[in-house]
Amino acid sequence: MLTAVIPVYNEEESLDELHREMDAVAQENNYELEIIFIDDGSTDNSWQVIERLAEKDSRIRAIRFRKNFGKADALDAGFQQARGELIMTLDADLQDDPQEIPRFIEQIDSGLDVVSGFKQVRHDPWHKVGPSRVFNWMVSTLTGVKLHDHNCGMKCYRREIFKEVRLYGELHRFVPVLAASRGWKIGEIVITHRARKFGTSKYGVRRIIKGFLDLLTVKFLTGYGKRPQHLLGGFGLLFFSVGFLGLGFLSLWWVISRLAFENPIHHIELHKRAIFYYFIVSLLLGTQLVTVGLLAELVTANSGKDTKAYSISETLGEMNDNVK
Repeated sequence: MLTAVIPVYNEEESLDELHREMDAVAQENNYELEIIFIDDGSTDNSWQVIERLAEKDSRIRAIRFRKNFGKADALDAGFQQARGELIMTLDADLQDDPQEIPRFIEQIDSGLDVVSGFKQVRHDPWHKVGPSRVFNWMVSTLTGVKLHDHNCGMKCYRREIFKEVRLYGELHRFVPVLAASRGWKIGEIVITHRARKFGTSKYGVRRIIKGFLDLLTVKFLTGYGKRPQHLLGGFGLLFFSVGFLGLGFLSLWWVISRLAFENPIHHIELHKRAIFYYFIVSLLLGTQLVTVGLLAELVTANSGKDTKAYSISETLGEMNDNVK
């Protein structure tokens, strides 16, 4: 079975056509298909359209959030309900072409676990395309997962991945990175990117800042998620060593100045030198980083499952117990 997980935020005009295209692909390729719509707090009539579609098509299930919680939470809610062996994600704005789905599945059948789309030719404004390319280069460079388009919403996954990869915040664009860090095989294919027919883009300049901060989070999770002391303690020891050795040198200098010169005018007055305070700060900062690293190790060793960050207003279709 193939599960299509589709986040929705104010896309009432595109949902009927998207459903028709998904149905056509399923019939042409003889897919056993289920569609899970997640209404992420839409303020238009998206939920009413989903209700109407669900009345006509039993393959549709849907989740409605009480407010907008973000794409990562919407995807996470859909992944928890997916019954298919393969999960396909795509946006509801019709810019992702459902006719590409068979090509994703072919790549999964060839041995890959995650297949990401690459919108080589994009129908987006330059102020969105430029920063996106810089961001994708940064992600590939820092994480070692070489994809041209980490931001692409059209991806295909083996369902088992989400037993190990947990989404929160805005980490949905980093699922390939998180999966690769656990040994899953990652690939990508060039896909068609269609011009937007309805509505407006939901992403602005703030996405760049959030994306960079999320990248730092992912780098920490994939590199030091189970051993935070290796990072924090490493910096801590560096600052501590600089402070300790610096204060030791200044102390020796202070003693020598008093032994070598009887006249107090030649004595070293440490409290009047800025470097004395820099070394003290370095020593204290190093101690704090090592302490924080130890606390992070304790949290990591004893952490349990977090409660969900989103709240569900209503659902359509049969749901697993953990979403009710």
